[in-house]
Amino acid sequence: MTGSGPALLPLGAALAAGLLIGIERGWKLRGEAEGSRVAGLRTFTLFGLGGGLAGVLQTMGHGLVAAILLAANGAIIAIGYWRLRGEAGGADATSAVAGLLTLALGFLSGAGQPALALAGAAVVTAILALRRETRRLVGLLDEADVKALARFAVIAAAIYPFLPDRPYGPYDAWDLRTLWLVVIIVTGFSFAGYAANRIFGTRRGTIATALIGGAYSSTAVTHSFSQRLGAGAGGGAENAGIALASAVMYLRVIVLVALLASRLLVPFAVLVAPALVAGFAASWWLYRRAVHSTGPAPPGNPVALLPALTFVAFVAAAAVAARWAEANFGEQGIALLLLVMGTMDVDAAIVTAGGLEPAAIAADLAALAIGGTILANMAVKLGVTLAYGKGAARPAALALGTSMAVLSASLAVGYARLAA
Repeated sequence: MTGSGPALLPLGAALAAGLLIGIERGWKLRGEAEGSRVAGLRTFTLFGLGGGLAGVLQTMGHGLVAAILLAANGAIIAIGYWRLRGEAGGADATSAVAGLLTLALGFLSGAGQPALALAGAAVVTAILALRRETRRLVGLLDEADVKALARFAVIAAAIYPFLPDRPYGPYDAWDLRTLWLVVIIVTGFSFAGYAANRIFGTRRGTIATALIGGAYSSTAVTHSFSQRLGAGAGGGAENAGIALASAVMYLRVIVLVALLASRLLVPFAVLVAPALVAGFAASWWLYRRAVHSTGPAPPGNPVALLPALTFVAFVAAAAVAARWAEANFGEQGIALLLLVMGTMDVDAAIVTAGGLEPAAIAADLAALAIGGTILANMAVKLGVTLAYGKGAARPAALALGTSMAVLSASLAVGYARLAA
């Protein structure tokens, strides 16, 4: 970098980054006594500028001078924190850390990344400004929630980046990165529903529990609500909740097909859409007749490592079986395999269908097979409703039966068109 012109933009961005963070820190600590702060608006702005100047010097080949400048600024922050840490109320460690980050962002800008430095400053400012909201969020968590977050972090961030991206195993059926991405998507869907239910479900009642809980385990919601109805503890909205959870399940499966087996989306959505509409209509009718009540605790934490590993093992075995069926039986054998597999796990059937070559099985036939697995799943939930809810769950059973009848008719029409 030669001349002053090219350095103006990085230095200006470094100054802006320091100013942005400094405004937030200055406003937050505006009530503190003079001399009781590690740094204020002017100091943060100078930290940003100092880091930017060090970055420019680094690019000009003056690495030693840049290192001395950074070390001096870092020492100022450390000394300021050390000086105040023993006083009443203690030192503001947040401001000290923010000062170091400001210095680093300024250096990043001076080194030739002004846009990234400004984006980082915006994120740091937002984190600092949302202190009250983050404390409130932490207050809502319990031990199980923290463990769920940690497990999902391991699944999503600690494993995936280190997996090789090439085929393995029999028939070259296993792409480890693809298999683990499936685990991330499915458990992420479940974790999002679990988190939303923890935040909103127990406060908004039965319908919210069904709506959010149905996104990751409609069977668990059905079991929970049916038990309440059978025990005479239902408040009136459980029947609507059972119907609504299954209607949300239809929507969830459509989203998963769009993400994991996109070539099946149109024929699958055509098959399932009538049942989805019937399910939501029945839910609305039951909801209008119900008395609102407080929902039960949401279904248990779905983000557990052992179930995730079990799921990916099942998907891996299914991928080999599908390649074997493709080689020996053609698309009819694959369709039967998807149907059998889906009765154990609909998600696994969707993943397997998405991993097949387009020529392996027609999209219409694969959509029919997955639709049949949903019908089997609905039959299980109907049995749970009748077994646990008894007579009190008859409205929910009628709603589920209606949805199943519509889905059966849709599957029959689809099969007739395919056979014609």
